[in-house]
This record gives sequence, structure tokens and C-alpha cells, in this order.
Amino acid sequence: MQIDLHIHNIMKRLIYSNLLQWKDNLDRKPLVLLGARQVGKTYIINQFGEHEFDNMVYINCHNNPFANSLFRDFNIDRILYDIEQQYETKVLAGKTLLFFDEIQEVHNGISSLKYFCEERRDLHVVVAGSLLGISLRSDESYPVGKIDTLRMYPMTFAEFLLANDREKLYESLVECRWDNLTTSHETLIDYLRQYYFCGGMPEAVQAWVNNKDSRQVRRIQAEILDAYERDIAKHTSTLAQRIHQVWNSIPAQLAKENKKFIFGMLKKGARAANFELALQWLVDAGLVYRVERCKVPQLPLKFYADNSIFKIYLLDVGLLAAMAETAPQDILLGDTVFSEFKGAFSENYVLEQIKAVEGVNAYYFAKDNSQLEIDFLLQTDGRIIPTEVKAGDNVKSKSLQTFVQEHQGLKGLRFSMKPYVEQGWMENVPLYACGEVFRH
Repeated sequence: MQIDLHIHNIMKRLIYSNLLQWKDNLDRKPLVLLGARQVGKTYIINQFGEHEFDNMVYINCHNNPFANSLFRDFNIDRILYDIEQQYETKVLAGKTLLFFDEIQEVHNGISSLKYFCEERRDLHVVVAGSLLGISLRSDESYPVGKIDTLRMYPMTFAEFLLANDREKLYESLVECRWDNLTTSHETLIDYLRQYYFCGGMPEAVQAWVNNKDSRQVRRIQAEILDAYERDIAKHTSTLAQRIHQVWNSIPAQLAKENKKFIFGMLKKGARAANFELALQWLVDAGLVYRVERCKVPQLPLKFYADNSIFKIYLLDVGLLAAMAETAPQDILLGDTVFSEFKGAFSENYVLEQIKAVEGVNAYYFAKDNSQLEIDFLLQTDGRIIPTEVKAGDNVKSKSLQTFVQEHQGLKGLRFSMKPYVEQGWMENVPLYACGEVFRH
């Protein structure tokens, strides 16, 4: 989905178009905006409220005594009266955006959305919070069927171009104008290097756009990683220790030739049963993505997935670079970063872009008894797309070619450093277009 480039002078995010659709939908329900910490949820809703409504009531529920007592019952008229008195403003249907931030911090906040939906559907109500806190509050029921949801991810490469004021390049990219992109290939590769370093966390992107100071970007990334570490530390000591072990192993897991997640790398004798909860916590928090092996390339792939064999990727390639302590100049200068760590950065980058595209599900293919492995098996629009990521100079796709020959009717997809080429049995798409090719 494209964004109106002239909406406002804000850090432009593609999700803004989805917010406008929700606003104008007469059947809308209260909106839950989900996403990992620091991906820009609060910023984008504040911009949305400021530019699209007459007024906005912003209630941050974190350490807020007023918010703690607000949902003592589900009398919506009383709740709205209390809000109007506290914030000295009227909450008017169609004119006011009511925004509860960090909603998971207060008891009954999430459950109240059911009653907002049933009794005051005319109001525009948005809540935001960490993925984990909203979905895992065990003391209250999740209002299934009574809410609309949107998932927010780190900034995509296309959004990174917009942040750098490269609107023409952005337009060519989202419309997949291959001739234009080929003409600008070297420029796009240079921006891709910057994105591998900076990633898509909005604060890091803003700092890079403002002054191109790599040390400042790394400081911000370190602060984000520290915030995640503090979230982990809130758990019981045993679980927190295990979450840390899984989390800290990710760069090394991805640096292997075979990127299959190995529990034995966590500590000697480690077994899956002891670490499943820790791994699931990271997945639920949106901090890692789990890509399961699929043994049979048939629809739907989920039927043929093996949940005991999988790969793990980080939510953001810039944070991966920071965790791996990769020197900024090794990423920003030359092409070594694209093939560094056995192409781990490029695979992580590709999955990060694909995750932000609605309706594309990612698995990978590997046989028990052979070396044949396909980086990703993607399912979208009722199709299966065997996909390889080639980050280095060698773009021969022997595994992909063999796979396509063995499974007639499937067409291969290769993401590489080369410009766009249609080869009949396979389509080569440049790495910088790996997300937009599915939106086009």
C-alpha cells in the first residue's frame, strides 16, 4: 500500500494509510496497535491524532494513578466523564481521538475495549502497548471479535528512503519500475548499506538522517537493546536467565553455514524442553521471528511445517549489527557486509522486509538426507515461492534450480545484489526491492 507523500512533514510510515482507512470505516471497532517496543507506535498515533482530528486525549497508562483507577468498572459513560474532567476537554464522536498508551499497564484496560465497542462504537479509540503485555495479561480476557488490530514493525527500507528525502527513488521502488531502479542501482545499494547499519528503529533512523553520526546511532541501538534486557529481567530469575541465553546466542546461530537453531549452542547439554518458554517469550514480544522448516512444498505450508526444526531471526538488522559488535565502517564501506556471517545480515534483512508485508508467510525448506536447502519458502496469494538470498558475488542458484526442476509448476525467486532479471524459471529481484515486490 502506498502512502500519500504529501500527508504531513512527519517521519512517513506506510501504516498511516491503514490508520486513515480505520478512521473512515463506519464499522470500525476500537483499534489495538501491536508491536515491539521502540518501533514508533506512540509517535505515529500522536501524529495521526494531531493531523486527522479536532482534538486528541492522550492517556499514558504507565505509572499513572488516574489510569489505574479509571477501569474500576466498565461503565463507559462514567469512564468518559472522568476523562473529560481530568483532561478538561470534551470527547466527541467523530472529532476526538482517544488514545490509551501502554494499555497493558492497567488492570481491565484491555477488557474495557469490549464495552467501548458495544456501547460507543461511534468513538475513535486507539490503544497501543508492547506485544507481549497486551496478549499475555493472564488476569483478564482478551476482547476477541470486539477490536480491530494493526501490527507495526521497524521501518522498512522503502520508509528509510522516504526518511532520507528520496521520494523519487521511493516511488520507483514501490511501483517496481525496474528500468528506473537499474539506472539508480549503485545509489540504492549505498542506501542499503546504510540501512544494514542503521536498521529500521525510528530513533536510530532519525539520528542517522540528521547528522550521519555512526557513534550516535550505535548509542541509540545500545539503549534499545538495554531496554529489551530490562524487560527480560522482570521475569523469574530462571526464566530471565534462559531468555538471555537464547537472545545472546542469535548472532552466533545466524553466523553458521546451516542457520538451523541449535539448543546445544546455548550451553552444554541444553534441551529444547528447558528453553521453549524462553524462546516463545522472545517470539511473543516481537523481538525475534521463528521460521519453521517445511518438508513438503504444498499448500497450505503450515500443514507441512515441522515446529521442532526452525531458524531464528532478529526483528531488526541494525540491532543485529549492534549485537554482533560489527564495526560501522565494515558495514558502511565496501560490500563485505552483504556476505558477512555467511550472509546472515542479508537473510535477516529480507525476512524483516517480508514480515512487514501483509499476507506473506515465511518457512524454509530442507531435507533430512541431503544438502539441498532453500532459504525461504514463501506462501502468498495461493502460491508457493521458493526463495534464495544471495548476498555475495556468487549468485549461482544450484539448490534453487534443482528444487524448481524437482517441483514442476513452481517458479523461483532470488534476491541478490544484481539488478532485476527475468529468467523464465526464476526471477532475480535486487535486495533493495525484496519487500516491495510483494506489495506491487
